Parts: sequence; C-alpha cells; structure tokens
Amino acid sequence: MKNGLMKSLDRAALAVGFVLFFGIMVSSDLRNSLGVATGHLIGWLPDILPFHVVLFILAAVTGLYASLIQKYTMDWEFLRVQQEKMKRLQRSMKEAQLSGDQARIQSLQSEQMKMVSEQGKMMQMQFKPMLYIGIISIPLFMWAYLYIGEHSALTMTFPFWGEHAINTTVLGPILYWFYWYFVCSLPVSQIIRKALDIGSMS
Repeated sequence: MKNGLMKSLDRAALAVGFVLFFGIMVSSDLRNSLGVATGHLIGWLPDILPFHVVLFILAAVTGLYASLIQKYTMDWEFLRVQQEKMKRLQRSMKEAQLSGDQARIQSLQSEQMKMVSEQGKMMQMQFKPMLYIGIISIPLFMWAYLYIGEHSALTMTFPFWGEHAINTTVLGPILYWFYWYFVCSLPVSQIIRKALDIGSMS
C-alpha cells in the first residue's frame, strides 16, 4: 500500500510539474497567477533585504532543491556506464574508419543502433527531474518576473559595467536580473553538488 501511495504521489508531482512547465509557455494568466500566489509567501523579502540578495537566496534555494531532486531521482551509475560505453564505441568507430575495416564499421553501426533505446532512457531520466524541479523553481521565477515588472526602477551595480536597470538586457534576450541569478546559482549549485557528491561519473 505504501508503494502504491508513493507511485500516486510521484505521478501527481510529475503531472503538476508538466502543467507548470508547459503551461507557462502558453498562458500569461497562469504566469501571473503563479507570481501572485508565490508573492503571498515570499513577497515580504524585498521589504527587509536588497533585491539582489533576494535573488541570491532564490538561487540558493532552487540550487539546493534541484541538487537533491537529481541526487535521488537519477541513476548516476547507469549514466556513468552509458557514458563509458559511448566513449568506447566512438574510439572503436574512429579506429575502424582510419583502418578502413568496413566489416567492423558495420558491426559498430549496429551496436550504435542498439544504444538508441538506452539513449532514450537517459533522456527520460534527465527530463523527469526537470518536472520535479519546476514545481519550486517556476513559481519563484514567476514571482521575480512579476515583482520586477511592478518595480521597473530597480537597479543593480555590476563590476566593470556600472549601474543598470535589472529588467534591461545584457545580451539578446538575457536580462540583468536573470544574469545575476545565473551568476549566483552556478557556484552555489556546484558547492551543493560537491558536498552531496551528486553527479560523480568517475
């Protein structure tokens, strides 16, 4: 019964993640509703902290959550084995091509075809955590997006770049606030992953 309950909760969580992940792409109402709802929980943070610090906290929270999800939902041993198999296959294919061994090339091509299903499993394994992660990260992003839209005068001072409005673009579609979030989340995520020994492929 416990296993049945866990499977039901797993399916429900995946369904929620799926709806959020794809829903925000097509529904501005959903994006706005998520931002407003999340604001009831964390909307007080900018009242007591500078907004760039708030973004750092959000980056740390999502980094920790994402790392834990990946640690307990992904089969890292399977990924390591598949990575090693692919490397060996690529080396063997290169050697066969250099030597002109057509029989071996055909054999290796057949082996590549057999690995297609395993590659599909790897993609599915990597996509599933994204749905879990979206349950937390998407509402936080929608709140930040909504808050920044309502406070367009917010600025940040960047090293070498000076002061900029955080809702203007750094390059192409990349906004300054998202750039700052990424700069914060990358080292935080790496520290968490190192501390929890997540994703080691050795």
